[in-house]
Amino acid sequence: MKSHFIALALILSSPVKTNFWGFYAHQLINRMAVFTLPVEMIGFYKHNIQYITENAVNPDRRRYAIKEEAARHYIDIDVYGDSAVYKLPRYWNEAVKVYSEDTLKAYGIVPWHVEVMRYRLTDAMRIMDGEAILRLSADLGHYIADANVPLHTTSNYNGQLSGQDGIHGLWESRLTELFANEYNFFVGKAQYLDYPQLVIWQGVTQAHLALDTVFAAEKQVSHRLGADKKYTFETRGNQTVKAYSYPFSKAYHEAMQDMVERQMVRSVKMVGDFWYTCWIDAGQPDLDRLIEFEFSQEELDKRKQELEDWKNKQYKSRPHETGEQLER
Repeated sequence: MKSHFIALALILSSPVKTNFWGFYAHQLINRMAVFTLPVEMIGFYKHNIQYITENAVNPDRRRYAIKEEAARHYIDIDVYGDSAVYKLPRYWNEAVKVYSEDTLKAYGIVPWHVEVMRYRLTDAMRIMDGEAILRLSADLGHYIADANVPLHTTSNYNGQLSGQDGIHGLWESRLTELFANEYNFFVGKAQYLDYPQLVIWQGVTQAHLALDTVFAAEKQVSHRLGADKKYTFETRGNQTVKAYSYPFSKAYHEAMQDMVERQMVRSVKMVGDFWYTCWIDAGQPDLDRLIEFEFSQEELDKRKQELEDWKNKQYKSRPHETGEQLER
């Protein structure tokens, strides 16, 4: 338990730039998931916890440099019609039979991509590829966390269709930046998932059902506090930026009744469960043999290039901004 508190203190006290499910939140989720692992896994993961933490944000960096990446982070459930979150096929091949592959990719594939990443991580563990295990573990954690974000399940992902522009950054980044140090991330030990693809869809479903509260609470708090108390200006580095004020953020956080904490905690547990399931399915390889593994210069250069590509931002993070529904 002591190591849990030390890990949490380190990540909460370190200067992490926030962005999206914020970079900060993604890093915290991956880091805390390490402490759900059994003794046979935790040695390798703790030895590489800095990599698992820092590289939790790599998929977000890639989505501005690789055209196909963006769709892996979300699914616009609402474009598929009423009750679609219950009706959409849970498995990729079945979904392609109902909708074209192009359509699925156009409106987001996060729950199906999680399954792809699970298979890849399992294979990496099976052949004891240390570099791939760490890279894929970090990436898989990111996609699982995204699947648990309500605003990643709707075409109104930033409130642009409801006059609530900026709600994405408010929910994912601002609230975690201000309040994550109050959350309880001690979720117990990772468990084996008999049906992991159904589990990730449970996460998507729970997230999607929370959307009404996400939007309604923001409107209610905005009306109650007024525009003059909604924003403030803060100095970050050598820049002065507009941000949601602390009083507004706190009121919104409370109006959702711990929703952000619940979704982060679910993400931590789910990430640990998926990593553990991959290890079991791979035959429970002896990961301690990989503890002294070091990344190749090629891999380090690739990570550096991803950072440069992210700074240049060649592609939009979301190609679609309509609220139209698909016709079957």
